[in-house]
Amino acid sequence: MYMLAIACKYLYNDSTKGVDSMSTSPVYARIDTELKENAESILSKLGITPSSAIQMLYSQIVLTNSLPLDLRLPVSKPTSIGDMTRDQIDAELTKGLNSLQKERTYTPEEVDAILAKEFNI
Repeated sequence: MYMLAIACKYLYNDSTKGVDSMSTSPVYARIDTELKENAESILSKLGITPSSAIQMLYSQIVLTNSLPLDLRLPVSKPTSIGDMTRDQIDAELTKGLNSLQKERTYTPEEVDAILAKEFNI
């Protein structure tokens, strides 16, 4: 793990100068090395420093009075046939046959839309 030191800027009113000045305070966080490297690679491609990313995060926390993340349990992923039991495979095939007997078929676009909605893929 790396110790990540980020200077966060906060505005304060400097009454002696009559203008807003910036002050900084360090923020220390221990994060997984691989996570740090992956995140910094993405930030670099976006042209954003880690300090700026933390600044943006803190600004959004203040602006929204909340954590600006969509926290939820991971979406379930489709199961590969290799992970299924014989009974599970038979049940899925039966569902497909029942759908065909009811003359319910799907276009490739409909299948893509269903997979996108159900599995976020």
